[in-house]
Amino acid sequence: MVISVFAVRLFQIQGIDAQAYVARAEAEGVVTVELPATRGSITDRNGVPLAESVDGLMLVADPTMTKPHASEIATIIARRLSVDYFEVLSRLRKPDTRFQYLARRVPSTLANEVLDEIKARGFSGVDTRRDPVRDYPARDVGANLVGFMNDLGKAAEGAELMFDPMLSGVDGSATYETGGGNRIPLGDNEVVAPRSGHDLALTIDRDVQWYTQRVLRTTVTNAGGDSGSAIVLDTRTGEALAVADYPTFDPNDPSSATKGNLSSRAIRDAYEPGSVNKVLTMAALLDQGLVTPQTKITVPPVLPRSDRVIHDYFVHDTLHLTLTGVIAKSSNIGTVLAADQIKDKTYYRYLKAFGLGSRTGVGVEGESAGVLPDFHDWLPIQKDTISFGQGVAVSALQMAAAVNTIANGGVYVQPSLVKGTATTSTGETVGSATSTTRRVISEKAARQVTGMMEAVTDLDEGTAPSAAIPGYRVAGKTGTAQRVGAKCGCYDGTFTVSFAGFAPADDPRFLVYVVVQNPAGGGGGSVGGPAFNKIMTHVLQKYAVPPTGSVAPAPRVEW
Repeated sequence: MVISVFAVRLFQIQGIDAQAYVARAEAEGVVTVELPATRGSITDRNGVPLAESVDGLMLVADPTMTKPHASEIATIIARRLSVDYFEVLSRLRKPDTRFQYLARRVPSTLANEVLDEIKARGFSGVDTRRDPVRDYPARDVGANLVGFMNDLGKAAEGAELMFDPMLSGVDGSATYETGGGNRIPLGDNEVVAPRSGHDLALTIDRDVQWYTQRVLRTTVTNAGGDSGSAIVLDTRTGEALAVADYPTFDPNDPSSATKGNLSSRAIRDAYEPGSVNKVLTMAALLDQGLVTPQTKITVPPVLPRSDRVIHDYFVHDTLHLTLTGVIAKSSNIGTVLAADQIKDKTYYRYLKAFGLGSRTGVGVEGESAGVLPDFHDWLPIQKDTISFGQGVAVSALQMAAAVNTIANGGVYVQPSLVKGTATTSTGETVGSATSTTRRVISEKAARQVTGMMEAVTDLDEGTAPSAAIPGYRVAGKTGTAQRVGAKCGCYDGTFTVSFAGFAPADDPRFLVYVVVQNPAGGGGGSVGGPAFNKIMTHVLQKYAVPPTGSVAPAPRVEW
């Protein structure tokens, strides 16, 4: 009978009420503490940190000891750390537990000051544990690419979010027995060590990124624009040395920025590129052998097409231009007349090969693919407008990579933001080591387009003499495009202005693309040209790229 009673009781403890007794035992004498992993750093191409984990502490409590003075302790913590008083108070009074988190990721100095104040008041039961804090030493430099961690310690934007599994590592834990509020030295304990995250190297150069951002900020504000982007590419590798956006933010204090400024406009926003697209049109025509740079074009004052009338940005009588002159003077009418010679399907194929209508695949969440309507759906007027950059939409990075194809001898090189390789949160492997290439136009056609673009920066004939750099041959193209208003869904009288160019033109090393949205005045030459000049000059000097010593042939723009 006695044995039967014990058997029933044992069955009740082990079978029916097992979990309840385990929970009670853990509440009374077993504590499990998280051991945070150290998050990997994000660096520039030279290993300079853009995001890193620095020493920090968490404040923790044993509610069995803090309950008598919970209100006083909560007041100190809420005042010093700007956390919610009632949330802390609730944790300090939590029943049936000996461990509660009070505050996470607190700078070490501040956490120790708070703990000292609590102890000085004679209160016990509060302690600290290691808890790394995320810091962004470069502040706003590259912020739109790097991203940030939110108040909950979760990745919220940029590389922090896209490469979170790689960066975050795996937290560990420590479980041990306690008695009388203290850890039992010889009690059972178990430790699972944390695994630190991996570092991530971006292709950007912090110095170039810093300078590009400062030039962009000055350009946008002086032009009275809403926003802007600027990109610097290594012509040969496609690596981005700078991807700048303005306005931007400080990832150490993301809450002070508006939502629209937290991501990269250069990668996520799509807009109509305007006349920069003319160089792609000319590249297709030249590659097909349908024209030469000296092909003669008679440009009337206006050009009726279907039910529309196409104008140039400047008023003129009938002009007699070469195709080089069409690019130098940025004539919409001349471009449309030249584009008549290429079939819709062929032209569409070239634009797709230049990367329009497709994401670059650099590993940024929400990257825009732009808009390139299928040629089967084109209206009679649509190829005309696309030829001079309206009716098609691109991201700044997408357009920079397209123009870089011309600089790279006709070979498209996939742009990259990650140095080497890395795996995104969606499982995609990206990076400079995985970058692909494809030939789009012949080397001869690329040289011809380059020569035509050099006429743009010619002091006498071109639309952007301010982009010229003394001692260097510079190829470039201005862009001014109407913008579609968000409210009306129509062209609302605002504009996008831009300038894309590369140098040295006869041995390209870098490409710079500057875009400004809705400036109060000025076009791609007067707004984007000077910004290009400053950024390109800085990059050429930093990387010690000497002039080639050759002289560009005098362009023939009229016949």
